[in-house]
Amino acid sequence: MEQTRVTLANGIELDVVDEGPRDAPVLIFLHGFPESHRTWRHQVAHFSKNFRCIAPDQRGYRGSSKPPEVSDYSPDKLVSDIFLLADALGIERFTVIGHDWGGAIAWGVALMGQMNGRVTRAVVANAPHPAIFQRLLYTDPVQREASQYMRGFRDPANDALVREHGLGGILLQEIRWDAPDKMEPEERARLLEEWQDRDAAFAMLNWYRASPIDIPAPDESYELPEGWTPPPLPPLTIPTLVIWALDDLALPPENLAGLDEVVKDLTLVEVPDCGHFVPWEAPGAVNAAIEEFLGRKV
Repeated sequence: MEQTRVTLANGIELDVVDEGPRDAPVLIFLHGFPESHRTWRHQVAHFSKNFRCIAPDQRGYRGSSKPPEVSDYSPDKLVSDIFLLADALGIERFTVIGHDWGGAIAWGVALMGQMNGRVTRAVVANAPHPAIFQRLLYTDPVQREASQYMRGFRDPANDALVREHGLGGILLQEIRWDAPDKMEPEERARLLEEWQDRDAAFAMLNWYRASPIDIPAPDESYELPEGWTPPPLPPLTIPTLVIWALDDLALPPENLAGLDEVVKDLTLVEVPDCGHFVPWEAPGAVNAAIEEFLGRKV
């Protein structure tokens, strides 16, 4: 997949895949951690026959801009990048599709896009709704234990490890849900090489460090903090497809409970026998679910 360099109105530069007919409906694909636009290689190949497929390396990843401050990676800036990218490419309306951290940003893009009329549909794969996720981190032992790696990513005591070994060093220390045997060897080799870029490593970790999500330690109370209320987010009303791989060790299916209360037009597709990286672990199931969803009349 060839990339072009796109400069946003805020000065951020993104390397972007832009494939498919220019007059076709637009799909914007947002990758998660610790990957790249290539998360969506199977989907872009499939859908670019009938859709204009946009897949950026997001802020901080690979060759895209890597501003230096943790605050440069707050969710509002990451959401804004996607609308500015659409502006730079002359795109008025689009469907947003995201996985993992890209899915977290897709939730924000969808919520903002339903208000300004620019986002027609949303597809989220194994990325929890922000209101549901925070509650689970407070009350659910399984999700809290699974998310302890985020505390490690935020801990500056691990910076020396990253400087010495790149991103791979901290991944080996903190992650227990990797699936190297399920990725094509050439893709794995590409990722391992990219993780050696120290500037990109710290930029990727800054997505976690700038996030407002609170991750309690395992020995803290499992009661909701006094006075805590969910984020004041409106219900999502645009048609939304949630794809959930059921063997995800980082984000268990408990994240689906209550989703129909915050997403009013919800289509849920569960993918059994599949781990966290569902776009490339089960591309056939993902493509089929998206294709059927996009075929619905809005």
